Amino acid sequence: MTPEHDAPSPAGSGTELCADCANCFALCCVALPFAASADFALDKDAGQPCTNLRPDFRCGIHTELRERGFSGCVAFDCFGAGQKVSQVTFGGQDWRQAPGTARQMFDVFPVMRQLHELLRYLTEALALPPARPLYGELRRALEDTDRLTRGSARALLDMDVPAHRADVNALLLRTSELVRAEVRGRKKNHRGADLVGAGFAGADLRGATLRGARLVAADLRNADLRAADLIGADFRDADLSGADLTGSIFLTQPQLDAAKGDATTRIPCGLQRPTHW
Repeated sequence: MTPEHDAPSPAGSGTELCADCANCFALCCVALPFAASADFALDKDAGQPCTNLRPDFRCGIHTELRERGFSGCVAFDCFGAGQKVSQVTFGGQDWRQAPGTARQMFDVFPVMRQLHELLRYLTEALALPPARPLYGELRRALEDTDRLTRGSARALLDMDVPAHRADVNALLLRTSELVRAEVRGRKKNHRGADLVGAGFAGADLRGATLRGARLVAADLRNADLRAADLIGADFRDADLSGADLTGSIFLTQPQLDAAKGDATTRIPCGLQRPTHW
């Protein structure tokens, strides 16, 4: 999605919100816990390096993750939080060479990941023409969030993340309402719904809200999801073959990577068609 010529230029946009593993100390492979499931082939405690992590911070089975039972790794995106913690918060200090910093670094990472996820949504909101009346508030929220990401490790750990998320979410909800109001007629409300395995093949979901909906293994073949709010929707193993997602809002790459699709699935600009489709 491209912002109109007079939309504010987001401060946190661009490659800063894309994972740069070359400048990260493999924090997602160490800091976060895994639970043996369909997404992960083994259990791993938070702070424990994955058994597939090499000394150079690379994954030893990167090209075979999905086949080896680590589809959750394929669908994970830190939105640039990994390199921010590694290179900014801790100034390039390697947790292996400075083990005294390891625990704090691992604790900071999930906080930073939440903030970077908010930056990603706010950046998208600033590129939505219907949200023009909110550009000023969105810009301030983005700048405030960006400022928080540049605080010290102690400041990050002490901040009230849920409260900040709630404030930003209220603004994103207003953004969603403006975007979806452009779709005529009554829009479906499936916010937070349990739709595991639901049948939506060919459904008209234009302008619908699917915020936080559980759509695991749902049948969304040829569904029309234009202008739908998809923030936080769980698309694991959902079938998006032939679905039209163009113009949908707050859809992320991890959501697509967790789903199924094909060459006829239409996705928003800025996102990539998963290689397994």
